[in-house]
Amino acid sequence: MVDQNALKAIIEQVLTEMNIGNAAAATPPSAAEAVKAGETPAAPAAEGVVKVDDGFIPDVSEIDIRKQYLVENPVNGEAYYDLKQYAPARLGIGKAGARYKTLPVLEFRAAHSAAQDAVFSQMDLEFVEKLDLFVVRTMCTSKDEYLTRPDLGRKLNPEGVAMIKEKCKKNPTVQIFVSDGLSSAAVVANIPDLLPALMQGLQSYGIDVGTPFFVEYGRVGVEDEITELTGATVTCDLVGERPGLITAESMSAYITYKGTVGMPEARRTVISNIHKDGTPPVEAGAHIAEVIKIMLEKKASGTDLKL
Repeated sequence: MVDQNALKAIIEQVLTEMNIGNAAAATPPSAAEAVKAGETPAAPAAEGVVKVDDGFIPDVSEIDIRKQYLVENPVNGEAYYDLKQYAPARLGIGKAGARYKTLPVLEFRAAHSAAQDAVFSQMDLEFVEKLDLFVVRTMCTSKDEYLTRPDLGRKLNPEGVAMIKEKCKKNPTVQIFVSDGLSSAAVVANIPDLLPALMQGLQSYGIDVGTPFFVEYGRVGVEDEITELTGATVTCDLVGERPGLITAESMSAYITYKGTVGMPEARRTVISNIHKDGTPPVEAGAHIAEVIKIMLEKKASGTDLKL
């Protein structure tokens, strides 16, 4: 039977061969110098990932794939590496024969797992309450029902309707609410910075804002019922988006001018890709406030709004 030290040595050797162990830790000064020397620019995952300590191996989900270039003997590696800096796309990850290399496959599987977790995880309502947001729910009674019955996620339950009528300011210029959507992780990651930035931005423009709250199991369409209940001129839904394989923490803002139940989706304005590696939440909050100001000036949203 292999003892623990021998097993640790075997794992370190495998990681070294995968270019994420000790041998790969020495990253060249720059991608350009590496390419000129006929080498492949090292992936940043190698930086600081050198040993298997206490039985743990490096977390592949921490790798910045914009800085990862694994193609061997590239024709123009420098240009390809520079191109990758513009977006976190899985390009230039190389192959081992006809198959993908082990490291990119592990990264892909980790990203897929994170996306699944974001979709199926429940929102922590204690976190929501710390943000001073009261909670209402749609007609969905569980996460499974929310995923299989989108129609129920577009309509509030009777208790939610009563609570909004009781607690929300009547006829505000702008009504803001947050919903978990398809990623509760996005709410946790972005709302603590996004919501205050948006509120402050609207206040700086002198725009009247209603009482913000949280909708559990909410689809975008629930925005229209909320507009009719509150009498808001503009309604903004800050919702967790369906996770992709780049991030599970992306949010969007769906904004409508005088929305009504059953209206066409073309009347919504969408600001998407709100996350730390996209549009940062603070910057997004300021931008959403500016867009809402323009909506009020032009009295339109969606395809009718010419920005």
